[in-house]
Amino acid sequence: MIPGATKTLVPTAPGIHLEVYEAGAGPTVILLHGFPELAYSWRHQLGPLAAAGYRVVVPNQRGYGASSAPPEIEAYDLEALAGDVAALIRHTGNRPAVVIGHDWGAPVAWHTALRYPHLVRAVGSLSVPYAARPPRPPLQTLREAAGPDHIHYIDYFQQPGLAESELEADVSASLAGFLWSISGDAPPAERFRPIRKGARFIDSFAPPATLPSWLRPVDLQVYVAAFSKTGFRGGLAWYRNLDRNWERTADLAHAVVHQPALFITGSRDPARNPPAIDRIRDVVPHLRILAILPGCGHWTQQERPAEVTAHLLQFLATLPTA
Repeated sequence: MIPGATKTLVPTAPGIHLEVYEAGAGPTVILLHGFPELAYSWRHQLGPLAAAGYRVVVPNQRGYGASSAPPEIEAYDLEALAGDVAALIRHTGNRPAVVIGHDWGAPVAWHTALRYPHLVRAVGSLSVPYAARPPRPPLQTLREAAGPDHIHYIDYFQQPGLAESELEADVSASLAGFLWSISGDAPPAERFRPIRKGARFIDSFAPPATLPSWLRPVDLQVYVAAFSKTGFRGGLAWYRNLDRNWERTADLAHAVVHQPALFITGSRDPARNPPAIDRIRDVVPHLRILAILPGCGHWTQQERPAEVTAHLLQFLATLPTA
């Protein structure tokens, strides 16, 4: 599915395996995708990083593609997801790796760096910065922020089966519309709209008249084929662990990421969290690259592949030889 990569199934936990794409030889770099994406979202970075002398490992994470999709919601909490990444690092030879995540892959990357510091020599994220653990359960905060007339999309996702039924009714339109609505290309009138109480998530966006240049019909079809087969339950289960993740990380309330780090986001990315970016050096003191790409939306490595690849290579070049 990713040109130039070999595909394998890697066991990461009892009864769990991940579909993994690999290319190159050298120090390991693991790239983690988000929702609703696949390993394919890193298709532009895999080849150049491999050519630069790195072993690039790009999994479809739990619930995606041909990777395992256990039925229990708690099987998708951060502890389990970071455990998968640690298992991948051990699979590559047990030497410390660089871990980079986008969207939901970002908290997995940061959490892996905190839980398995001996396995992660550098860490970074696209779109979602590392932030200190909040003092209250996240869902409570999101509900208050949404106000009396709206429901936050993450809160909407909490009811199993609800968002799945909407997204799966027309997988192609759902994916095209959602990807478009929080991209840097969407004009204000076509961007994702807050969900009014009583409305549906799927009503907050619509497919574009024409796909943007970074998402060709053939690219969209890769996603459509995958999600038509798996549905969206696995990816949505990640959101249903939001408060569980908070409860299970009390010991990380004041955690600092000590590895060399990178953060890239777009100026039009609704997930970029400006307050967290302003404070990121307090909790990531060895941040070596902080890049905000003008006009870029949420799908950073797909919307701006050359710029993201250049930043990644620059970051990797600053690290000591593995």
